[in-house]
Amino acid sequence: MSLVLKRAFDLLASIILLVLSSPIWLVTIPAIWLDTRGPIFYRHDRVGQHGKRFHLLKFRSMVPDADKIGGPLTSHADPRITSVGRFLRKWKIDELPNLLNVVSGEMSLVGPRPEAPRYVDHYTPEQRRVLDVKPGITDMATIGHYRDEEQMFSSAADPEELYLNTIMPEKLRLNLLYVEKAPSFRLDLSILIRTVASVLFVSTGNHPAR
Repeated sequence: MSLVLKRAFDLLASIILLVLSSPIWLVTIPAIWLDTRGPIFYRHDRVGQHGKRFHLLKFRSMVPDADKIGGPLTSHADPRITSVGRFLRKWKIDELPNLLNVVSGEMSLVGPRPEAPRYVDHYTPEQRRVLDVKPGITDMATIGHYRDEEQMFSSAADPEELYLNTIMPEKLRLNLLYVEKAPSFRLDLSILIRTVASVLFVSTGNHPAR
């Protein structure tokens, strides 16, 4: 699959998903505002392709100005998460606005999840190769062991140390494997399908048959 076809697929699929998910947006937007008055969307500074920075869009799932109250990493029991936010996070609804980043061309449906600048600063020259491709809504790490980082942070004595020395290097290793094969429609489709299955199984408490 060429980059042109990948972009065409991203654009078409994102527009279709935005239309199909519009009822969810109509319910989510007033729910966020009624739960805790404040911005509907959360804009976070992330590093994209070739090191270009952009604002990642999410539905706000934490109290206003949460980044001024606590650290950048969020555990499962973080008191900054609102009641509506817990539901949004469980079903990954908070990430629906990522589709707008895809439409604008800042992201792809599939690609390494974009990191905050403070973490990209820790990348080695080899790890920075993940910036050769557009960041994505989902990646190989998302469908694997690191799909629920918040739970891992909950039991960590030092979440920042755990992330920098254990989680981030492994995520980068997986994403470098993706970069070596990209662009690949077959791989992208496989990751998308496994992402949907992962969200459904984890959110309902079920597990796929083995």
